[in-house]
Amino acid sequence: MEDITTFEEHLDKQYGKKGTDKREQFGADSLAYRLGEMLKIARQELHMTQQELAEKTGTKKSYISRIECGKSDIQLSTFYKLIEVGLGRTLNISIR
Repeated sequence: MEDITTFEEHLDKQYGKKGTDKREQFGADSLAYRLGEMLKIARQELHMTQQELAEKTGTKKSYISRIECGKSDIQLSTFYKLIEVGLGRTLNISIR
């Protein structure tokens, strides 16, 4: 059995090297999941339902649910609207 010592090595083995289709898809899916979790946690901290968030932002509850489950790609402008308008929070983005 081959020892895997880093997370990067695990990803290489499971999904291929960076730049391959399978690895890029994993990255996109992972990002969608993380954004959904961030939205869900922030919404729950405010004791807000998915329906209430949807109504505040002019979307549908089912769309909020899909985002929170990582099942929907989301544009930055939409994520901004959900966070800033819907939740009254500030969205900060950084590049490192």
